[in-house]
Amino acid sequence: MRPASQPMPRALVALAALAVVLLAAPLLGLLWRTPWSRALAVVFDPPMLDALWLSLRCSVAAAMLALLLGLPLAAWLASGASRLRATVRVLVTLPMVLPPVVGGVAMLLAFGRNGLVGGPLERWFGLALPFTSEGVVLAETYVALPFLVLTVEGGLRSLDGRYLDAAATLGAGPWRVFRAVTLPMIAPSLRAGLLVAWARALGEFGATITFAGNLAGHTRTMPLAVYTALETSPDAAIVLSLVLVVVSAAVLFCLRRQWFPAR
Repeated sequence: MRPASQPMPRALVALAALAVVLLAAPLLGLLWRTPWSRALAVVFDPPMLDALWLSLRCSVAAAMLALLLGLPLAAWLASGASRLRATVRVLVTLPMVLPPVVGGVAMLLAFGRNGLVGGPLERWFGLALPFTSEGVVLAETYVALPFLVLTVEGGLRSLDGRYLDAAATLGAGPWRVFRAVTLPMIAPSLRAGLLVAWARALGEFGATITFAGNLAGHTRTMPLAVYTALETSPDAAIVLSLVLVVVSAAVLFCLRRQWFPAR
């Protein structure tokens, strides 16, 4: 039986309603100003399709790269407590709180042609990352990785260690325990982390435009296309913004059981 809800003071209800208005008004304004008669023409315009395809391709690649790098990192962070782990966790969290443009500048200094890592990469392997689609993937991975790591780490920390101990007692090695026991048990957290990382990569703007530029057909993703269209075709910017809103809403719908459990 649900506990009886207690009435809230009217002042708090009014403030809550104001918060709802603040959150809903931008979406309603977007729907109100959307040129519905031109929406399909804008979405299927070749440059917009190029931006959409580039966004999907790069964001999926960034999510996969975040999974490849983030799952082992999350497992290591969840396996104990130490000053080194605390320091690494700060590094993991930092891209979430840094202004995206600052992250892009830092990436240029690290992975640019004269950067700490980018210089040797270009001299030794002829690999230049800035202002390329690979640079888009790298920038998106940088901002998306923390979301996957922290989500999966939370799932690992809530894992009942008795199942792992039982599997080890039965003779399973560390890799088999991880593959056959740990991964299935954290599958909901892993799916949620991967989906949020992909959504964050899809919507990335600041680090991408700073590190990879805004080159049509090469590095212009959907958020950059919205930014460009605002200067030349506001109606197109509105339609593209609505597309990204729909994608974000779809992500939340997929995560409804993970983040909004029924009571």
